[in-house]
Amino acid sequence: MSAYTLKVRRYQPEAEEDDKRGAYWETFDVELDPTLSVLDGLLQAKNDKDGTLAVRCSCRAAICGSCGVKINGQSTLACKTQLGEAAEEAARMARNGGGEAEIVVEPMGNMPVIKDLVTDMESTHWTKFRRVTPWLLPSGPPPEREYIVPAESMVDVTQSVACIQCGACVSSCLSMEADPDFIGPAALAKAYRFVGDPRDGQTTERLYDLANDPHGMYDCTHCFSCIDACPKGVAPMNQIMRLRRLAGDDHGIRDVNNGHNHEMAFVKNIKKKGTLDESLLLQESYAPGVKGKLMPRVSAIKGLLGSIPTAIRGIKTGKMRSVPKLIPGVHHKLPGDAQGHVEEIYERAEESKIQLNLYIIGEGGEEDHAAEEVEPESVSEEPTTA
Repeated sequence: MSAYTLKVRRYQPEAEEDDKRGAYWETFDVELDPTLSVLDGLLQAKNDKDGTLAVRCSCRAAICGSCGVKINGQSTLACKTQLGEAAEEAARMARNGGGEAEIVVEPMGNMPVIKDLVTDMESTHWTKFRRVTPWLLPSGPPPEREYIVPAESMVDVTQSVACIQCGACVSSCLSMEADPDFIGPAALAKAYRFVGDPRDGQTTERLYDLANDPHGMYDCTHCFSCIDACPKGVAPMNQIMRLRRLAGDDHGIRDVNNGHNHEMAFVKNIKKKGTLDESLLLQESYAPGVKGKLMPRVSAIKGLLGSIPTAIRGIKTGKMRSVPKLIPGVHHKLPGDAQGHVEEIYERAEESKIQLNLYIIGEGGEEDHAAEEVEPESVSEEPTTA
C-alpha cells in the first residue's frame, strides 16, 4: 500500500455554505496499491471520506468511456491511469513548478460542469455528435437480408469505429476552446467512419456539408491534443485530415471558407521556401495562382482586407517578427541545400501517399511493411456482414 493525495476540483451547486458556492479545491488522502487506478482512489475517497463526491464511472476497464476527467492537466480516463504513474507525473510537475506533489483531478474541459467531476456531455459532445448524421444513409433499395461488405473495404474505418465516446478528445481540443461552435474531433472522427463506409450513399453530400460549415473540418488547427488524449488510438485529427483529402482532392470541393485553398497554400509555401512566408500565404489562400492574383474575386478581396487585423496582431505579438515579412519576395532562405531536402520529402510523400492506420498496423513497423499492411491484398478475403 502507498499513500497518495488527490487534489480534486469540486463544484456542488446545492451546497448551502457560502464558501462552497461555485468551484473549489479539496484534497483527499488515500492508501492503495500503486498499480490501481485514479478512479479507485476517487471511489475510496467517496466511500471513506465524503459521500457527496460525484464521479461518473461504470465498467472500470477503459471500455465504457464514462470516467473521463483531467488528471494533472491531461484529459484521460480515470480507470486507465495508474495511481503510481499519476503520482510520478505530479512529482515531476512539482519539481518544475515548485508546487505540491498532489495528483490533480479536474472535470473535463470544454463542457459545462454539473457537479464535481461530472460534466454535461449532452449539451456539447452528443449535440455535436448528432450534427454529423452518425448513421448510414445507403442509396438504392435495401437488400433482402444484410449488406455484405468485403473485409478490405472496412479496414480504413476500423480506427474511427474504435471510438468509445469518452469525450477526452473534446476536453483537450484547443480549437473548441477558442471556438465553442467547432464541431469537434469526436464528431468529425465519427463522420469519417461513415464517409469511409462503402455502404453509405451520401459521401459527397456529407463532405460538402462539413467543408462549408464555418465550424467544420477546416476549423481544426492540427494541435495533436486529441491524438494525445484518446485512450483508444482513434487519432481524431488523422480522421479530420482524411476528410479534408477526400473533400478537396477526390471530390474537388472548394469550400466557401477558403479552407482547402488555405491548406494548399501552406503546402506550396513550405515546398517552395522551406519556412512559412506569411505574405504569400495570405495571397495564395484567397487568390491562388497567377489568374487569382490578376483577376481576384470579390470574396478574395474581402478576405484579404478582413485579414489585416489578424496581420497587425501577428506583428504585435511577435508571430510576424518584422514588417519585411509582409512584403512579397522578402523572405530568408534555408541554409545550404536544406531546401532540396524539403523538396525530396515532398516527392517521396507524393510517390507513396501512404495513409497509416495505426489501429490496424501497430506503431513500430517500417514504412514499407506499413504500406503492405494497408493494401487490400494483405487482408483476408472473407466478407464482413453488417
